[in-house]
Amino acid sequence: MSISYSDSLPDLLCEEDSEGVLSGVPPTLDCWSVPEPPAIIEELIAELIEDEKESVPDFDCLAWLRSTSFDASSRQDSIAWILKVHAYYGFQPLTAYLAVHYLHRFLYSGRLQQTSGWPMQLLSVACLSLAAKMEEPLVPSLLDIQVEGAKFVFESRTIRRMELLVLTVLKWRLRTVTPFSFIGFFACKVDPSGSCIEYLISRSTEIILSEIQESSFLEYLPSCTAAAAVLCAASEIPSLMSLVNPEQAESWCDGLIKEKIAGCYQWMQRLLLIKDNNSRKPPRVLPQFRVTTRAIMSRFSDVNPSSSSPSPYNKRRKLNNSLWVDVNKGSSEQ
Repeated sequence: MSISYSDSLPDLLCEEDSEGVLSGVPPTLDCWSVPEPPAIIEELIAELIEDEKESVPDFDCLAWLRSTSFDASSRQDSIAWILKVHAYYGFQPLTAYLAVHYLHRFLYSGRLQQTSGWPMQLLSVACLSLAAKMEEPLVPSLLDIQVEGAKFVFESRTIRRMELLVLTVLKWRLRTVTPFSFIGFFACKVDPSGSCIEYLISRSTEIILSEIQESSFLEYLPSCTAAAAVLCAASEIPSLMSLVNPEQAESWCDGLIKEKIAGCYQWMQRLLLIKDNNSRKPPRVLPQFRVTTRAIMSRFSDVNPSSSSPSPYNKRRKLNNSLWVDVNKGSSEQ
């Protein structure tokens, strides 16, 4: 499937001041290859650990998920779809992480009254599209990004309007401190010789993405998640197993809390064991429908469907045995 800029949104590009969306960009896992004095690097990491408390949502998302009638399976399916599209296009790990981060922040706002079905899918597409536009050099069109078992296919103009609603709710704050800001630094702490750095970084990244669907993932700050993931990766290397000590990880940098790292490490190890035991089971297959919707944004208070162009949608893809549903009328045609 081709990748193009045909559906990119120039409207989303804006001039930002020093406090804007692109300011204070945290370093990613590739940035630590630049030689810097150790003291400067540790100072930068300490600042990131301090900043992460401000950059993550100012609410207990895990407690909120457990205290509401939220459809947990719908959330898991949405994240699973995001990860599948991430793998399909070979997106950067940060893209998938940011998409899930935007998803959680929007859900907590309460603007999505129906947290299942097409509203949840539309939100997932919008969050992934925004994350890709933030991080990827090439972004699939809004039609092409709806692959890998997407149950609904939305018109591009509908997704654009949903993107703008997400941006409004998130107050255009799309940058945040993530676990990938710390992985390279922590990997160097575990393996000062540098002989296994590449494996530690890639394996830690894999562990984080494999467990991002779990609600307990929301309990830990990015620095804690990164430290635990690096320790899990190190525990798989015989020469580094003796260095795996969650309690001592607190000494890697100011701001780390050994109890939190130990709890996250144990949680990750349990999940990895469960996933390993279940890896031989056949994967769950979700039904796939190709659906387009018209005027569906009336469900969202900040969007006025009548403001969109009434011109017919001329990009609709004709698929064999596809199902086209008019949400407003509740009718379908084969």
